[in-house]
Amino acid sequence: MLSQHDAPIIAIATAPGRGAVGIVRLSGKGLGPVVQALCGRSLKPREATYLPIADANGTPIDHVLALHFPGPNSYTGEDVLELQAHGGPVVLQLLLARCLDVTAQQDAEQRPLLRGLRLAQPGEFTQRAFLNHKLDLAQAEAVADLIDASTEAAARSASRSLAGAFSTEIHQLRDALIHLRMLVEATLDFPEEDIDFLKQADAQGQLDRLQANLLRVTQQTRQGALLREGIRVVIAGQPNAGKSSLLNALAGAELAIVTPIAGTTRDVVQQTIQIEGVPLHVIDTAGLRDHPDVDEVERIGIARAWDQIGQADAVLFLHDLTRQSDATYKAADADIEATLQQTVAAHVPVLHVWNKADTSEGAVPSGESRLTLRLSAKTGDGLPALREHLLQVVGWQGGSAEGLYMARERHVQALREVDAHLHQANACLQAKVPALDLLAEELRLSQNALNTITGEFSSDDLLGVIFSSFCIGK
Repeated sequence: MLSQHDAPIIAIATAPGRGAVGIVRLSGKGLGPVVQALCGRSLKPREATYLPIADANGTPIDHVLALHFPGPNSYTGEDVLELQAHGGPVVLQLLLARCLDVTAQQDAEQRPLLRGLRLAQPGEFTQRAFLNHKLDLAQAEAVADLIDASTEAAARSASRSLAGAFSTEIHQLRDALIHLRMLVEATLDFPEEDIDFLKQADAQGQLDRLQANLLRVTQQTRQGALLREGIRVVIAGQPNAGKSSLLNALAGAELAIVTPIAGTTRDVVQQTIQIEGVPLHVIDTAGLRDHPDVDEVERIGIARAWDQIGQADAVLFLHDLTRQSDATYKAADADIEATLQQTVAAHVPVLHVWNKADTSEGAVPSGESRLTLRLSAKTGDGLPALREHLLQVVGWQGGSAEGLYMARERHVQALREVDAHLHQANACLQAKVPALDLLAEELRLSQNALNTITGEFSSDDLLGVIFSSFCIGK
């Protein structure tokens, strides 16, 4: 029986629905007999051939462009056959069924033309490209990121990652780490040389340079992760502070209902916008209050608001300038702020925004701080400053995204793990009596963490999680 990764696979490689062109893709070893039986002829490698594909009775299903990519010079590293047909779902299903029928036919020795052909799982074509060393894991992830990119900057960054820009940075770090490990291991093998050998080889200088380069790559990776993941911004505050008006102003559209009635917003309303190419997932929530007039529906909306606040990357705590002198209003704001401190993680910024500046000329927000802004959601005054400040507080370095590569949160976490092991290694090296065996182990663990990014060291569980998010034909 063929293993999961050895069995040939087939799938419709274009999105569901009707289109001008649809693609059926087949990948496996030894596709030559199948190509001959399906197309009625052999195909020149990597050259499109226009021909009919007939059903079992000889009636044409469709005229297609057929392309044969013999392995290893293909996307997956195996033989690949692509049939580019008209993009009707029925036509594509008929072509897929015909491929399955042809591969089940027997040759002169009573064996199927292609044994074990099955429907591909999500991301399995790209997974095979990774397993056959056509792409490393970071490049394979960039394929999905390029498809899913929601902004031009994200698409360009994913394209750079797919071309290997991020992988090159990781490989350079790994090579420097391997060289340093080699020095330490050699010292352990020849203890009579001991620490003098490491001093002569400038082991400390190499480690310092490695940490400095790691810091630079980590900063770039965080920027790439922001481009991919975006920023989850939750607007919170009391009823009638202008939360829905602010969402509408940021989105440039009337998404949320705005009325002077307290409790109008009862559920979560979300819209994704972009600032400097960075996606911002802006979430409007129900007004936060503890009042006897609150009914069951509004109470559920308030509970959902706190759930969203707990998952935020940044919180906009919206205040009403026209009510800042009202003692009851101030007390309610203080209660909300106390709950925010308990709900929001320490690293998540809470930006205090004072709304309705257009009706409170000259009013100065109380509790001024570097995280306080004054604006009018109605007129748009102060919105540019808010957008700029949002990017700053979540770590966006500003300027153009040119030169950035796409990255994921798992990459950032892996680099943080590398940094932690290198700090431990530095402590071992600087000890009064250097613990070289511990130093060697920390460097080994650093390299393992680094290798998880490109896939030189990855568990099957990790691969399953990554490729399951792909579309089926990719």
